[in-house]
Amino acid sequence: MSNLQNDLFLRACRRQAVERTPIWIMRQAGRYLPEYRAVRAKTDFLTMCKTPELATEVTLQPIDIIGVDAAIIFSDILVIPEAMGMHLEMHEGKGPIFPKPIRNDDDANQLMNIDPTKELKYVLDAVSLTKKELNSRVPLIGFSGSPWTLLTYMVEGRGSKNFAEVKKMIYNDPALAHRILEKLSDVIADYLSAKIEFGCNAVQIFDTWGGVLSPHDFLEFSFQYVEQIISKIKRKDEPVIFFAKGVHHNIDKLANIGADVLGLDWTMDLGEARKKVGDRVALQGNLDPTVLYGSKDYIHQEVKRVLKSFGKGNGHVFNLGHGVLPDIAPDNVKALVGFVKEESVLFHRRDAEAQRN
Repeated sequence: MSNLQNDLFLRACRRQAVERTPIWIMRQAGRYLPEYRAVRAKTDFLTMCKTPELATEVTLQPIDIIGVDAAIIFSDILVIPEAMGMHLEMHEGKGPIFPKPIRNDDDANQLMNIDPTKELKYVLDAVSLTKKELNSRVPLIGFSGSPWTLLTYMVEGRGSKNFAEVKKMIYNDPALAHRILEKLSDVIADYLSAKIEFGCNAVQIFDTWGGVLSPHDFLEFSFQYVEQIISKIKRKDEPVIFFAKGVHHNIDKLANIGADVLGLDWTMDLGEARKKVGDRVALQGNLDPTVLYGSKDYIHQEVKRVLKSFGKGNGHVFNLGHGVLPDIAPDNVKALVGFVKEESVLFHRRDAEAQRN
């Protein structure tokens, strides 16, 4: 089915039998790696995103150094609003800033309709080049932010604690919010389809700020748009992962959104989620990223706890419950990957044997 040397990640996404649980890590190509910092020291973040050779180099680093079972293309979720005409600045220590956020109809009218194969071609070129350099070692994941998460940045203009501006918009002018969300959904569906066409073996939709909405608002301003996107992605059998951080409610509905895999953050119980979703979707997660500040013994113990929580059988992709933090020791990340590879065999022995016989 696959010409990949290691297709454990894809098999787990499809809930097929695996010899062990695969692992990749959100933000695995990033500041915790000295090798990443060496590349970053010579150029700024957006230039790295827009230079396929540099994006490829940092995408490959965790495969070579950490030993994860999948690569995720190095990019940023905010390349979409930038391509649609919003000026984006990346400030060290402060994160991304849109100096002219969208606050009204006139601002929204400035957003351009884009063709991702033109305006975001640099991302697709990075996908093609990475695919070539990976040389079939592991699968490649493409990603996008969800419409709601992109809207929060576009309206707030930066990261936020209480999301006052975007909440004002959805409560005072929901029609405007829906108009922008609709536009974003079309672009994201095309963008993820293009990533698959250019070589991604799976795609993930990040709804980082889904959890700041009430359960009712989440269904109206996030869920329906992600469902729409997933239904429109052009794919053969490439899995779609949906990661909605902080969304504890509606797990049942999330399992029916059309994704093959649901990503869970570290505040959720993996075993409980598995009981709720049954065999409708695979689950990804969900070690607390700060566990990596602990000793190797502690990391080992927590890996066993997460594996035990999911239990025996297929359909688990090991990951952190959010991105790896920039000041984590690379040795601890490497140890994490080693522990998952070693300990998870016990949870799959019977399936792997059945498949061989």
